[in-house]
Amino acid sequence: MKNIAKNCAIIPAYNEEKNIAEVVKRTKKSNLIPIVVDDNSEDRTRELAKRSGAIVLRRTSNKGKGGAIKAGIEYVLKKLPKVKNLVFIDADMQYYPEEAQKLVRPLERGEADIVTGFRNWSAVPFRHRLGNFVWRTGFNILFGTNLKDTNCGFMSMTKKSAGLVKDALGGGYIIENALLSYAIQKNLIIKQVPIKVTYKHKSEVKRGIRMVAGIFLFIIKEGLRYRFGKKGR
Repeated sequence: MKNIAKNCAIIPAYNEEKNIAEVVKRTKKSNLIPIVVDDNSEDRTRELAKRSGAIVLRRTSNKGKGGAIKAGIEYVLKKLPKVKNLVFIDADMQYYPEEAQKLVRPLERGEADIVTGFRNWSAVPFRHRLGNFVWRTGFNILFGTNLKDTNCGFMSMTKKSAGLVKDALGGGYIIENALLSYAIQKNLIIKQVPIKVTYKHKSEVKRGIRMVAGIFLFIIKEGLRYRFGKKGR
């Protein structure tokens, strides 16, 4: 595969054989180098991604989305010197790969260091919308921001910014909040653009409650650390 594009897409994937070929195909049409990080899938995700023309990184143990994205960033930093910007997109077709250029353009114009999508909340199931309201409100109050969406997994950043924030990536569902809070501490410029979203599944109520509580506690902890001057890590 000839890496002629100056932008790439990191696609963390776990057991996504139903969607991965389509995601890679549409990512390539958006003039992005698709890099699929297979998080030790048990199905044909790796095979189909490679057959579709993606660079495939295989992890030998399942460590979650955050670790997969970090592995993708480290690969780009070491192996793809001509790449300037990175896009993160999920492999489940919740977001639309062809909208990636909307997230890249502000980076290319020098308007931002990080760009995240913000979703049309009318297209989001109520229970998800409620959780996001709690997270977004808490985040904006504690970090002094006015973000429209603090948990959208469709985002982009310059290679330099990716190098600065990659160590914030960990496990669980705190990825987006961890990246944003770390970016704020590093004085990076964040911009948001509207994106489309399709929900195929709703979270179970018990699982949803655990997620909302866990992420909210993380936001409070990091927000208080930021507020009381314990910036940086």
